[in-house]
Order: sequence, then structure tokens, then C-alpha cells
Amino acid sequence: MGVYSKPALFALLSVVLILVGTFVTTILPIYLPTTQPVSSYIKPYTAVELEGRDIYIREGCNNCHTQTVRPLRTEVARYGEYSKPEEFAYDRPHLWGSRRTGPDLARVGGKYPDSWHYQHLYDPASISPVSNMPAYGWLAGRRLDTGYTFRKVSVLGYGYTRQEVEQQIAAYMERVTAPDYAARDVRNRVTPPELRDTLTEMDALVAYLQKLGRDVKELEKSRRAAMLDKTIGMSEVR
Repeated sequence: MGVYSKPALFALLSVVLILVGTFVTTILPIYLPTTQPVSSYIKPYTAVELEGRDIYIREGCNNCHTQTVRPLRTEVARYGEYSKPEEFAYDRPHLWGSRRTGPDLARVGGKYPDSWHYQHLYDPASISPVSNMPAYGWLAGRRLDTGYTFRKVSVLGYGYTRQEVEQQIAAYMERVTAPDYAARDVRNRVTPPELRDTLTEMDALVAYLQKLGRDVKELEKSRRAAMLDKTIGMSEVR
């Protein structure tokens, strides 16, 4: 009599086999370097950018905006360089998305100035009259809570020390509250007076949006510069 004649033992062995197979094929690969492509040009989110990302998720922005440019000519022509696996090495969870009620945001970083984002979040219709995006002006009236920021970056493994996290927060606050900040007028217009000297949730969300795709753009810029130098060098040799 074999194991097939012992239902309890057969069920137990089946469960063990399924668990082992699941671990080997699903869980173990997550922690292997080959399934976690990284690149030196992709930098972890700063403390403020990470807080902005959490706000982006909290408000459900990823329900209407994807963050994936597919390797199709029409996609690249509209949004820019197609998405690479290593871009998402620090995204937990990833926000690829499947719906484009609004445009893809994978390359929105640096496309518009900060002032554009403040105005757009405050009143989307003032930028695009046909937009059906809800207004998020109230984010400028909420002080950014950074009480758990260091804990977040530690859990995500970004490698920042507590001092670095505090410096990042202080540096960004100094930037957006400086008298010569390029978006100062718009920011002051949408932000209540009592919060203009501190960081708001809208500040963090703008920081996150400006991060999206900027590392890839810098890489492409360096590649073009290298190709140009190589072309010039070949011309000089000739």
C-alpha cells in the first residue's frame, strides 16, 4: 500500500510540495539580484519625495494615471523613453497602472515647473479646461507629517541615516520657503499664510511628481553627450 491509500498523509505531502514549489518559483526569486535590476543612475526617493508618493497613493492618483511607457513608437513619441525594469527598483508597491483616464506620468518630472504643478493641483481646470481631475487645493492646507519618515525609508532599505532624512526635509523646506523660489508666488497663493513657512502635503506631492522619470532623462542626456563627443572625436581623427 502506497501513499495514495492514506488520504491524510497524501494531503499533507501535497500541501508541503505546493508550499515548496511556491517558495522556489514565487518568493525566492524576489530576493535574487537577477530579479531586482538596479542601476547607478536610478536614485532612491528622498524623504520628501517618499512622503509625496504616499500621498499620491493615498489619494488614488494611480487609479487614473499610469506610470509605464510601453516600447511602442506612439508611446515613446508622446511620453518619452520607454520604461526600464531598473526604474522600479525602489518602488514598493509599483504604480504601473492599467488605466489612462489622465496621461501617463512616468516622464512628467521636469516637464513642467513647480509653479505649474501647484496651480494644476489647486485647480486642474485652470490649466486644462476639459480636465475631469478633481481639485486638490486642500492639500496645501495640510501640514506634512514627517514623524514616520525615517522609519519608512529604513523599512524600504533606502540607506539614509536619521540625520540624512532630517537634512533632506530641512533642505526642501528651505528651498520652497526661500524668497527667490521660482514658484513662490503660486505657492503662496494656494497655501494658507500660517503654513507658508513649513512643508505641506502639496509640497511633498509636487516633489514626488518632479522626481518621476528625471533619472532616466539624465541618463539619456549623458548618453547623447557621450555620443556627440565620440562623433566629434572621430571627425577630428579624420
